[in-house]
Amino acid sequence: MKSVESSGDEVIAKIAGSVVVSSNPGLVLKNWRERLQVKQILLAKEMKVSPSVLSDYESGRRSSPGVGFLKRYIEALVNLDHFHNRLLDRLVQPTDKSAILGIGEFKGPVKARQMAEMLNADILVGENFLEAAILGYTILDSIRAIYSLSGFDFYRIFGATTERVLIFTKVGMGRSPLVAIRVSQLKPRMVVLHGPKSVDPLAVDLAKKENIILALSSAPNEENLQEALSTL
Repeated sequence: MKSVESSGDEVIAKIAGSVVVSSNPGLVLKNWRERLQVKQILLAKEMKVSPSVLSDYESGRRSSPGVGFLKRYIEALVNLDHFHNRLLDRLVQPTDKSAILGIGEFKGPVKARQMAEMLNADILVGENFLEAAILGYTILDSIRAIYSLSGFDFYRIFGATTERVLIFTKVGMGRSPLVAIRVSQLKPRMVVLHGPKSVDPLAVDLAKKENIILALSSAPNEENLQEALSTL
């Protein structure tokens, strides 16, 4: 297959960038492959390597992939998507961002502990993961998200990497955001809920099952959250 040069270049850059800055590049590659619904065995055939080689890189059993392997992986992934699923086209198309109040990638890693402090958030679940690196953020209006984000659209909130914090505002009890994350293939490193005084026990339980840091913010308002993140 010939290399695809189109609007997919934007996503190619995103994939490469998210792998380079991640502390777990194999997992990021796997997340992107699953995001584009490409089977591992099909990608291995396109790259002319064995499925076990891909599995070793994606699981971290092999050391971080080199530039050459990364380039081949991404080009093969994009080629397969172009000729089969065409999900890249949807990924780069303009979308209704009314549910997204803010989205961005940080200049450098920010520890989850520091993130919680900046957002005036108390940790409910995931105390053992507070040294984890957060690489980006997305602030969501949870009510609008329920109505406008579904299926593939939900993937767009993850920006360049899943190693990010999702901040849900206008939250009732916190159940809906965690249920949406539970059924999604992509999982954020951290979730911050803004609005409720207490959180539904189901939300807490789902966060535990998914090994996600869950926190409850007492920030005065949404603008305060955005101002805190704009300094990073």
